[in-house]
Amino acid sequence: MSPLSTPTWRHDAHGNLDRPALRALIFNDSGSRQALDAILHPLIRADMERQAAAAAGPYLVMAIPLLVEGGRAHDRVDRVLVVDVDEALQLQRVQARDGCSADQARAILASQASREARLAAADDVLRNSGSVADLRQAVDRLHEKFLHLAQTSPYRTDLT
Repeated sequence: MSPLSTPTWRHDAHGNLDRPALRALIFNDSGSRQALDAILHPLIRADMERQAAAAAGPYLVMAIPLLVEGGRAHDRVDRVLVVDVDEALQLQRVQARDGCSADQARAILASQASREARLAAADDVLRNSGSVADLRQAVDRLHEKFLHLAQTSPYRTDLT
């Protein structure tokens, strides 16, 4: 019986998903992580496709956290944007976001594509190691670039 099929870890005392237990399971047991991926990824992909079909605007940005891990980064997209941060800051942010130990955060990051692999797949890189104001300015510049690309692309599709 798969650990994913046992109900004890799924909810905490308040009926909420027990994220720490799930995290411990999937980052310590690659079979469980693969089983969960097989369940979730088709559902996530279908929802992403539905949202993309309903989108309006001159361009579309899809957040696909595991795009590079799938090995087909450019199959569904024209460009790949990577939001990048150095590994030490990334580790700190994972610990703060998930309330986990450094070892757990390292296990989470080890299950993902390396920083080098993500950067190699990127057409555009958004650095996220400065202030919120710095990030906003960088997003504004990238938005202008994407607007220009959308206007001049031979594959242009008006999403409005």
